[in-house]
Amino acid sequence: MKYLWLYVVAIVASLGGLLSGFDTGVISGALLYINESWNLSDYLQGILVSSVLIGAVIGAATNGILADMFGRKKIIIATAVIFIVGSILCGLAPNVYVLILSRILVGLAVGIVNFVVPLYLSEVSPKQLRGTLVSLYQWAITAGILFSYVINAAFAQAVYSWRWMLFAGVFPGLVLLIGMMFLSDTPRWLVSKNRDDEAKEVFKKIEPDIDADEEIKQIKETLKPEAGVSNEKFRFKKWMIMPFVVGIGIMFAQICTGINTIIYYAPTIFKIAGFDSNLNAIYATTGIGIVNFLMTIVAIFFTDRLGRKPLLYFGLTGVMLSLLALGCAFQFEAVLGANLKWVAVGSLVSYIVCFAFSLGPIGWILVSEVFPLKIRGLAMSICTVSNFAFNFFVVGSFPILINRLGGAITFWGFAAVSFLCILFVFFFVPETKGISLEQIESNWLKGVKPRDF
Repeated sequence: MKYLWLYVVAIVASLGGLLSGFDTGVISGALLYINESWNLSDYLQGILVSSVLIGAVIGAATNGILADMFGRKKIIIATAVIFIVGSILCGLAPNVYVLILSRILVGLAVGIVNFVVPLYLSEVSPKQLRGTLVSLYQWAITAGILFSYVINAAFAQAVYSWRWMLFAGVFPGLVLLIGMMFLSDTPRWLVSKNRDDEAKEVFKKIEPDIDADEEIKQIKETLKPEAGVSNEKFRFKKWMIMPFVVGIGIMFAQICTGINTIIYYAPTIFKIAGFDSNLNAIYATTGIGIVNFLMTIVAIFFTDRLGRKPLLYFGLTGVMLSLLALGCAFQFEAVLGANLKWVAVGSLVSYIVCFAFSLGPIGWILVSEVFPLKIRGLAMSICTVSNFAFNFFVVGSFPILINRLGGAITFWGFAAVSFLCILFVFFFVPETKGISLEQIESNWLKGVKPRDF
């Protein structure tokens, strides 16, 4: 098989998504039992759930430069170690405040992995497979979310249930740590450090028919404008504005259309909608996780066939309509009665289907593609910081919004944001399907408009 080693590399690196997905999903079920143990206010629930995002912002902010300095591989390995330690501390936390601090440490790992793994994947992938392989990362996230839901269901009736749920995060951390030990760093990073011979070996392993010398030459061309100028890589240039508009804008679209209110709070939403027990709410949430996992496969198969923008249009439209339906369900709760919970389930399933083949994977694909090599690690770090900053605001405010404004207004607000994001994609997001990373950089440098890529 021509690309066998490439797929092995992509699958192993994508296991970082298990780490991120597990932490995203596990708190949804654990929160029900943590709240029973300590009877948290809605404010403290929001802080507990969103505390991981404080660490994520720190991790994403501090490690972009480190990824450019020390390489993608070493940073991923360090991430796995941090996540293992954080998961152990979460499981042993004696009170809610220690648990919050432990989740901040876990968040540090989540923040790092969410930019460095897509970065790693984009830099080892041939242009014709880049969308597919970066989509594997999002698929691994959904696998991690599903795994966390299964763990929640398995320990729901156990003694110290939520402690076992959070402690189980040690396992995806170990899988990532062991897997990354056997991989090389990316050829593009190696070239940027003048390690051309190593880069050539990596190119030949992941893409046997490639002209490695020509690839290295093209990569060096993208570095040439900055060669010989002290600290040039930290100097912002006017043509870099649009890549940042695209990168930060697509992170806003991914988060502020409400995905993590669903992932983090699905059991809570189901209980508000009428499910009578924690266990039944967790089972319903597991169904959401299965749909999320399966539908991400659509992006894996079609991102490099249909392109990024068509999937974003279809997905965002479906997300908007699903949120409108969910808001209507809460608005007409008195009319629906016992049927409210089933309308809620249907709306959330529809939402997840549409998000899973569009914003979920394509958001990370785009931010891994649009930036120049010289600052790619730093730029993706900035985009990831913005992702978690948006996430912190949305997730932290959700319990307050839904308890004080109600489900209808809350979800209609997310629907309005979805409509604005459709307009953003139309006017500002370029179609990057089938274009090499070097050509994307050249297009920005030449002032090519996003709609003309």
